[in-house]
Amino acid sequence: MKQILLLCMLVALAQCIRVPLIKGKTARQRLQEKGLWEEYRTKYPYVPWVKFVQTGQESMTNDADLSYYGAITIGTPPQSFTVLMDTGSSNLWVPSVYCSSQACQNHDQFNPQQSSTFQSTNESISVQYGTGSMTGYLGYDTVTVGGISVQNQIFGLSETEAPFMASQVPDGIMGLAYQSISSDGATPVFDNMISQNLVSQNVFSVYLSSDEQSGSMLFLGEIDTSYYTGSIYWIPLSSESYYQIAMDSVTINGQVVGCSGGCQAIVDTGTSLIIGPSSDISNLNAYLGAQTDQYGDAIVSCSSIQSMPSVTFTINGYAFAIPPSSFVTQGSSSCQTGFSGGNFGSSFSWILGDVFIRNWYTIFNRANSTVGLAQLA
Repeated sequence: MKQILLLCMLVALAQCIRVPLIKGKTARQRLQEKGLWEEYRTKYPYVPWVKFVQTGQESMTNDADLSYYGAITIGTPPQSFTVLMDTGSSNLWVPSVYCSSQACQNHDQFNPQQSSTFQSTNESISVQYGTGSMTGYLGYDTVTVGGISVQNQIFGLSETEAPFMASQVPDGIMGLAYQSISSDGATPVFDNMISQNLVSQNVFSVYLSSDEQSGSMLFLGEIDTSYYTGSIYWIPLSSESYYQIAMDSVTINGQVVGCSGGCQAIVDTGTSLIIGPSSDISNLNAYLGAQTDQYGDAIVSCSSIQSMPSVTFTINGYAFAIPPSSFVTQGSSSCQTGFSGGNFGSSFSWILGDVFIRNWYTIFNRANSTVGLAQLA
């Protein structure tokens, strides 16, 4: 496997694309600094499962804790944007100069009239949020990611955006999931990279650092052996839409606290927390000694982190333990766990977001429909 993947260094036309990901301040942190967080969370509650309700339109929820984003350019000459690299959606979209929403005014906006390679369409796009939506239209242009240019890439140009997007750092979204869940059947960027022979392997991987500002990386067409140690644990996909897998159980000190008898989960870089059924998450958080506040945050004593047990996710027979130092975060006045509950009535009931992914070098292997997890080096 390693020998095959190393071919990306040798093939002239296909390349390994490395996109540095910035871990910046979250919307929660930025709003807390301004004293606006309580007002914000009341107006725009976190509804993580809305992103995954299939309505024929691309969906995303307002996640105030997302913090990883990368740089791309669109057009000729190139116009720069920061986007969330999202394995839980499939469309690329950015704000446009035709957008009058406040969320567009404090983000970079694409001007199609300034790109000689832009082609418009008559197709509309709507991205549904838990508290609003992004609406706009679709166009084609050259999209450059990690120095590699994708020709005739379809993308969305927003004309309206939900108010909470004004507090998010990224300008837009670049979806990395399968085309089957793409709005209007638009071809995702990575799919076009494959069809245009821009990457050597139908695989991408991600390393999410806990450090601020630097270290995180998205690898398109590559598995970098320097980022992990030991074996890669390959888990077959149970659905090729999101990166959906079968999970055996969630345990603490050997006691099953969730996913009893097995369940379905997805691995999603576009969700910050680990999301599960409300009853399971309540049970898990109670086992950790957390108290749930009126907003659904599971609050714990910051002084008890060192004595807390790990939470183990058993997947395909492999045990993946997440320590409290990874799943507890300290806010401006309290500490909270990275587990949140919701019942979203989809084909899966758990979302393994950034709290999980940060602990493992994570590989999305389209070639053989698997997700790979490996111990960080």
